[in-house]
Amino acid sequence: MSNPQTPKPAKLVVGLFMNDKRLLAAAACDLSDAFGPIDLAGPWFNFDFTDYYSTEMGTPLFRRVLAFKNHIQQHDLADIKLITNDVEHKYVQNGRRRINIDPGYLVHERFVLASAKNFTHRISIGKGIYADLTLIYTRGGFQTLPWTYPDYAEKNMLTFLVRVRNKYLKDITRTLHEN
Repeated sequence: MSNPQTPKPAKLVVGLFMNDKRLLAAAACDLSDAFGPIDLAGPWFNFDFTDYYSTEMGTPLFRRVLAFKNHIQQHDLADIKLITNDVEHKYVQNGRRRINIDPGYLVHERFVLASAKNFTHRISIGKGIYADLTLIYTRGGFQTLPWTYPDYAEKNMLTFLVRVRNKYLKDITRTLHEN
């Protein structure tokens, strides 16, 4: 018989993409109001892997990833996705989204994104939200999966997420020693 274990807190990581980079400052402020201070910010990435969003959001699209200082509980991901949806709606103009916000979390062994879209590899976590196992950490690095979004499989993205993971491990170790 296995005994239930309390999951370790996770590092909140939020990916945003937009056509107008000037939206980032206001959206980051809204996210900080909801989740606390930003700990790390990745570089800008070109988001040119799909035309799916171009009709709604225009082109070119740019992605930025933010990691937050405060740790979250993994089971809070559905609520976090609903909050980020509210932030997205704040920037809708003429019925079109101007920013897309994808929250997720990073722990020692994996990186998970939240989605409101069901698919074969996604697990319902309540409130109409699904957890997408996006990357696994093994053999000294993040490994992609057949369904990993191409932008999260890019070398620069993986390098940034390793940086976030290293910071998370340092913070979680310090927290455990303090308690």
